[in-house]
Amino acid sequence: MSLPPGPSAPPAVQTIRWLLGPIAFMDGCRRRYGDAFSVKFLGFQTPMVMISDPESIRSLYRSRENGLPPGRTVALEPVMGPRSVLLLEGTDHLSRRKLMLPAFHGERMRRYESVIAAAASSEIDSWPLHSPFPIHPRMQAVTLEVILRAVFGVTDPGRLERLRAMLALMLANMASPRLQLRVLLARRVGRTDPIENLRRQTRAVDDLLHAEIAERRADPRLDERDDILSMLVAARFEDGEPMDDGELRDQLITLLLAGHETTATALAWTLDLLLRNPGPMARLRAEIGDGDGDEYLRAVIAEGLRLRPVVPIAGRRLGSELRVGPYLLEPGTDVTPAIWLTHTRADVYPEPLDFRPERFLGEAPETYAWIPFGGGVRRCLGAAFAEFEMRVVLREVLGRCELRGARSAPERIARRNITFSPRGGTPVIVTARRAAREHAATAA
Repeated sequence: MSLPPGPSAPPAVQTIRWLLGPIAFMDGCRRRYGDAFSVKFLGFQTPMVMISDPESIRSLYRSRENGLPPGRTVALEPVMGPRSVLLLEGTDHLSRRKLMLPAFHGERMRRYESVIAAAASSEIDSWPLHSPFPIHPRMQAVTLEVILRAVFGVTDPGRLERLRAMLALMLANMASPRLQLRVLLARRVGRTDPIENLRRQTRAVDDLLHAEIAERRADPRLDERDDILSMLVAARFEDGEPMDDGELRDQLITLLLAGHETTATALAWTLDLLLRNPGPMARLRAEIGDGDGDEYLRAVIAEGLRLRPVVPIAGRRLGSELRVGPYLLEPGTDVTPAIWLTHTRADVYPEPLDFRPERFLGEAPETYAWIPFGGGVRRCLGAAFAEFEMRVVLREVLGRCELRGARSAPERIARRNITFSPRGGTPVIVTARRAAREHAATAA
């Protein structure tokens, strides 16, 4: 048993390279070491093995003996809470996943279409004409509004406004690469907790969420509500017990953190790719205008997530041996797919750096060659909801707006907490905008 080779630079150097230039870092390692390599980051006692071969990823994700790498969530656990579905293991994780999954599929999910469309339409109305602006923060505003209304179910205007402002500030602070580096350094040298200020912001948010939970429990018409919080309040585990208030809070914050930044970033990247590829943009706009269904729109989203996966890694700690090429990795080893490397394999995707939605119109690639939502029993439970939300928002944006990129230089990748985000926010210019009523009449 041995680990694959990897960079010999000190952990501090590897960490900085990962934080500042993750694609260049991974791509350089692939060119030098191949499909599997070991990296060492500040704050962690053991190396992490990055893999990109779909068969190895299949073996990693399909083994239920593998768990989460301890400590890899860095700044997330203190905010998400101890009973977050993302952080629990074994039967505790599976029971909560089973309880929460129905809210993100089927007819219940489709009930949120009007909420998503209204949030997007309202945001579009505020966009300036003929002046450049970054669209990433505008997509963040849309996805936050969707979470406040569809997930949290907030209707009180005062509470809605306070949560909107407080959550935006908390999320912005969590996304800071400087905070990530300070957390890693603090764990390395034993300094004072650098996220205490973030904890204070979280406690203020918790007060508002607990008030919302209390009102929901007292609502005699709870079963008539469609929001996800109401569903979770009414849900029962197999033993008949409900989630208590503390757990409801943890799951709401988890859904916020898992569904806000990721979906907004995926939307910004997809628009950036479309604006730089006029052929796919023209075809998509035509199909949206003709009401031809979502087939090409789905393909555009899938290709955008392939080229710009929002979450770069989703690792496991091995509970049993794993064969990765010539290496047999022992239990206890931390292993993660390098998702961008997997998505840009020339043996799976010819000319892999080209934006070609047509790749997803025919036979789909093998399951573990396209993993923007992870895989196995820990695959993102909101994946279907995220793709649905993206379809609704893109239909609104491209159905109402004529857009062009505000600059010719390609958008660079930056890290925001655990995500790969557009460094410049994807600047765009709206050259024309249709009224919402006109768009609705055309769509009908």
